[in-house]
Amino acid sequence: MSRVPILPGFHPDPSICRVGQDYYLVNSSFEYAPGVPIFHSRDLLRWEQIGNVLDRDDQLVLPPRWDSGGIFAPTLRYHGGRFWMITTNVAEFRRGHLIVTAEDPAGPWSTPVYTTGAHGIDPDLTWDEDGACYLTWASSLSEHPISQARIDPASGALVSEPKPLWSGSGMAHPEGPHLYHRNSWWYLLLAEGGTERGHAVTVARSRSITGPFEGNPANPILTHRSSEHPVQNTGHADLVELPNGEWAAVHLGVRPRGTTPGFHVNGRESFLTAIRWEDDWPVFDEDHFEVPETDTAFDDDFTAAVLHPRWISPGIHPAQFVAPADGGGIALTAAETPADARRLLGVRTRDVEWQASAVVDSADTRLVLRLDDAHWTGIEVRESSLVARVVIGGLDHVLAEAPRGTDGPVTLCIRAVEPAQDPRLPAGPDRIELGQWEDGDFKLLAQVDGRYFSTEVAGGFTGRVVGVESLAGVRVLRRFSYHAADIK
Repeated sequence: MSRVPILPGFHPDPSICRVGQDYYLVNSSFEYAPGVPIFHSRDLLRWEQIGNVLDRDDQLVLPPRWDSGGIFAPTLRYHGGRFWMITTNVAEFRRGHLIVTAEDPAGPWSTPVYTTGAHGIDPDLTWDEDGACYLTWASSLSEHPISQARIDPASGALVSEPKPLWSGSGMAHPEGPHLYHRNSWWYLLLAEGGTERGHAVTVARSRSITGPFEGNPANPILTHRSSEHPVQNTGHADLVELPNGEWAAVHLGVRPRGTTPGFHVNGRESFLTAIRWEDDWPVFDEDHFEVPETDTAFDDDFTAAVLHPRWISPGIHPAQFVAPADGGGIALTAAETPADARRLLGVRTRDVEWQASAVVDSADTRLVLRLDDAHWTGIEVRESSLVARVVIGGLDHVLAEAPRGTDGPVTLCIRAVEPAQDPRLPAGPDRIELGQWEDGDFKLLAQVDGRYFSTEVAGGFTGRVVGVESLAGVRVLRRFSYHAADIK
């Protein structure tokens, strides 16, 4: 069974499509901008981020402080010579789902249109044999879990009344619908059981795109619940047909660590499985693909004309507070009031053990590990000292303070390492070390149990992000590096 994600780190709710020999994949982005990262692959195993679908203010409006709000569960499809992406911005829930299109998946993508009258989450777009477009979604405001309507995708207008499609196999929270046509059957794939340990994939089929749908007697067709598999919470799948007629699926999962209940910290990740067909039903084959480990390392000196698409910020587009700096690097402008969006320029953490370093020029700059605004830790530069700080719920505590040692640039560092081994104590997923690099050596200032920055403690739908923010005025980030680490 696959233990290696194709997209490690906070990349949930994968949706995939193929055009010729090329595969494209998108993920949910929640409160982070730009929204909906998009990736390209030629072999399903190695993926490169080519952009973000919602990368402009006219496409993505986010509230300044709403952890795990924003963009839920996109679907990516190719039809009529164009790419189509549909998703839900829960900050604009009453407008319906948003649809954008592009000729080039790297962008630019269009200004959104909205499916007014279709309220819920997890929308899917499908075209039937006659070219009619159908919207299928999870109806959180309806007694029917999964609903469908025919729409004009160019305008978003519904051209038929919403109707119930299928209620699922009987588990909680039927959601994440996707429709496929194969061998005169229409297949409706769902996520059920909630996106925690009970998560599962189920399927139903019909001779008509509008139903009625009959559930597979073998449901659920994918789940790791109640097993010892190191990948848990498996669900929210999307299928794709390969050029040779075979099929594959992408789905989300997590890699919990530590003692009970197990803690996952890098969010829900994207995994790959093969699909075989038995009696015209899809069967997940988790042993088919050998997924290589992803090289996640990078070193950014910010000399490129634009930020790499890996950079994100909660509640605000980075372009609103990031600019080139004199002498190299980038200038970060602090938020003006506590109610403003946090101006943290960050990247997703993607490894079990890792190290992130930032070269900063002056005081009032902080390197941060964030799960949400109530669960984060960081090391900040003050005029004459370095301060390690942690926020856990209502607790805001200074862990340690030490002399700064230099008036020049400082290399701040946060590391995720193996947890301390003490058989008398429950084990967390890892240990977070905060310090600085000085004369080639890592100088530890403080450490924190990593469970406080896990979904099992904090809740929510995202994963860890590490990045830099200015605490006052404009501060300069000269360089940022990240890599997996085996640190003892």
